[in-house]
Amino acid sequence: MRNTARITTALLATGALALGLTACGSDQDSASSDGSGPLVVAASPVPHAEILTFVKDNLAKEAGLELEVKEFTDYVTPNTATEDGSVGANFFQTQPYLDDFNKKNGTHITSVVDVHLEPLGLYSNKVDKADALKNGATVAVPNDTVNEGRALQLLAANGLITLKDGVGTAATPADITDNPKNLTFKELEAAQTPRSLDDVDAAVVNGNYAIEADLKPAEDALVLESAKNNPNSNLLAVKEGQEDDPRVKKLADLLTSPEVKKFIEDKYAGSVVASF
Repeated sequence: MRNTARITTALLATGALALGLTACGSDQDSASSDGSGPLVVAASPVPHAEILTFVKDNLAKEAGLELEVKEFTDYVTPNTATEDGSVGANFFQTQPYLDDFNKKNGTHITSVVDVHLEPLGLYSNKVDKADALKNGATVAVPNDTVNEGRALQLLAANGLITLKDGVGTAATPADITDNPKNLTFKELEAAQTPRSLDDVDAAVVNGNYAIEADLKPAEDALVLESAKNNPNSNLLAVKEGQEDDPRVKKLADLLTSPEVKKFIEDKYAGSVVASF
């Protein structure tokens, strides 16, 4: 099941990469690293592009920053586009995901600043409490290495399963040592997990995809990741060597400003939490 899902995801990612690079190709010059032209940033639509748009509309001009936001719905193209220079930065991922991506793909993307946390949550259209899941229930989880590990850690933290010691975000269903409800796991591309809610008993959904699906993590999740000491903050990232681009420095400052913190608090009401 895992291999099949990964093959499917690879095919989808390849298609997304082709489309994404086509969309970005015309911006090669504006993503230049000499500090001229707009800074083009690849971002997931929600909440990343929304936060960037707030910065663009309210803060960038006064700071002398010309900002262009490119939206992508997958977790592959923003990094490959950053690596090849089609965009100057990206804003969509966590440090563990970035580390895993660089290792597997030979890319050279590095973090600039942590901005916010999107708590991963367990959702269901069938039950209203996690402990009400029936014996043998099917739970959808993201199929990429880090987010699947986070999903399983979330279930373990809430007593639904037990995992081997020390597996961290590399955890897979093979690392489950105790499964009292005999849960079965359906591994899907992260973006597909909220769409699966009518077909499974529950699904672990990334915060950005939950919000896009009109779920309210702070209200609708059966269980939700804790923000305290959580290493999974979403970050602004660039290709190694571009950290000192003055446009990147300006954007990093604006993304961690009091104005952005207030925007996050007001707009997302606890479903997205500032990390600064």
